[in-house]
Amino acid sequence: MDFNMKKLASDAGIFFTRAVQFTEEKFGQAEKTELDAHFENLLARADSTKNWTEKILRQTEVLLQPNPSARVEEFLYEKLDRKVPSRVTNGELLAQYMADAASELGPTTPYGKTLIKVAEAEKQLGAAERDFIHTASISFLTPLRNFLEGDWKTISVRALGLLRFMKERRLLQNRRLDLDACKARLKKAKAAEAKATLWNDEVDKAEQELRVAQTEFDRQAEVTRLLLEGISSTHVNHLRCLHEFVKSQTTYYAQCYRHMLDLQKQLGSSQGAIFPGTFVGTTEPASPPLSSTSPTTAAATMPVVPSVASLAPPGEASLCLEEVAPPASGTRKARVLYDYEAADSSELALLADELITVYSLPGMDPDWLIGERGNKKGKVPVTYLELLS
Repeated sequence: MDFNMKKLASDAGIFFTRAVQFTEEKFGQAEKTELDAHFENLLARADSTKNWTEKILRQTEVLLQPNPSARVEEFLYEKLDRKVPSRVTNGELLAQYMADAASELGPTTPYGKTLIKVAEAEKQLGAAERDFIHTASISFLTPLRNFLEGDWKTISVRALGLLRFMKERRLLQNRRLDLDACKARLKKAKAAEAKATLWNDEVDKAEQELRVAQTEFDRQAEVTRLLLEGISSTHVNHLRCLHEFVKSQTTYYAQCYRHMLDLQKQLGSSQGAIFPGTFVGTTEPASPPLSSTSPTTAAATMPVVPSVASLAPPGEASLCLEEVAPPASGTRKARVLYDYEAADSSELALLADELITVYSLPGMDPDWLIGERGNKKGKVPVTYLELLS
């Protein structure tokens, strides 16, 4: 292997000179060329963007994959440029366990039937989680990684190359050290000139080196400035990716809410069949469902109750309420949670916070009760009521 000893010795000398200059600057024993305020601000802004992007990226990875071993495995697959194998989510794994338990304990028993229903809901939750992780990885994590592994090292409107920014910034630091070292040598040469005229050649040489170093420093500062000013376009790109992440997360939680609401309705219906004669409902106020089109107004949305015609069993829709007498036992008081407008003459309109008497009839849909207020009676939805003991 051919070595250039002169070049090696020259590079070693330059490195040593820069190290001495840097050390003396830190101890305040040498002059340091200060960058202008705008340039310093660009440097600080670029460093801050890089540091916070790294933190946000790492924590988002933890949010999407809490298992550190799984994150390490995915990282290795990514570095090896291989496809990450499909991984079962925790919800899907729980669904499998519940389905296996129902199969062994008896799928026709009340407990087995409920296990099957919950397993199906957990499977849907797991699928929704998988879609969310995939969408968030593509629309949010990948752009952040691209910035840290590519754009941060280039940040160039002219596409200067993969490691250009770090290289140019490092060169700028070296040019500054060379410039300050030349200034120091010039000072020493001028001091020696006062003592002996024999140093004139050394002074001229030092001044020439200073002019060259100043030119190189100014050129490098301008190149680095152009690279740093490209950081604003990175913020715009990250802002768009952040909106995509929030959108995917909103969709995920809306899907989870809908799946659990459907499961709750199924369990409520099955509870009425398993324990006949009991009231199906909750003593806690029902949470209004989330609107998938307008998440910000979800808190003001009232539960959507299907019409009686679609819920009532055959023969019940033609039931004459005037002929219905309350049972001798089994009536209860209920407080109305929300205003409810009757859909037809078989239903009873409700006002929030009023008290009514409710009871159930054989064969009624478990999501509805008969409500009485004075001499008026009609069907009322259970989700609008808080049953009192």
